[in-house]
Amino acid sequence: MDLYSEIILDYYKNPRNKEKQADAQAHAIEHNPSCGDIIEIFLHFDGAGKVDKATYEGNGCAISQAATSMLTEELPGKSKEEIANLDNQLIYDLLGVPISPGRVKCALLGLVAVSSAINNLKP
Repeated sequence: MDLYSEIILDYYKNPRNKEKQADAQAHAIEHNPSCGDIIEIFLHFDGAGKVDKATYEGNGCAISQAATSMLTEELPGKSKEEIANLDNQLIYDLLGVPISPGRVKCALLGLVAVSSAINNLKP
């Protein structure tokens, strides 16, 4: 097993930031109907409008869960505008392994949820 596969399995077995936030200012749930994966994102912003806490809940395959866990580590310190400009390449870079066409939706599910949460941001 290569290093990146081991890292993905570690994030899957030992997720980071996997918890609900009762005081989240941005929240969204996304699911992948083709495989059943589900991600619920919670974002809290500080007084300067930067994410100070990003968490998630969900279940699914190792790719969707690991990618979302990794993503929650990348979000603190970013503004709504910076988050809106994140693209798929960030997730591919975080995972560090080629993603087959059948797994792209799994890998990007967390990013889709984050985008939805930003669009649903409470004023």
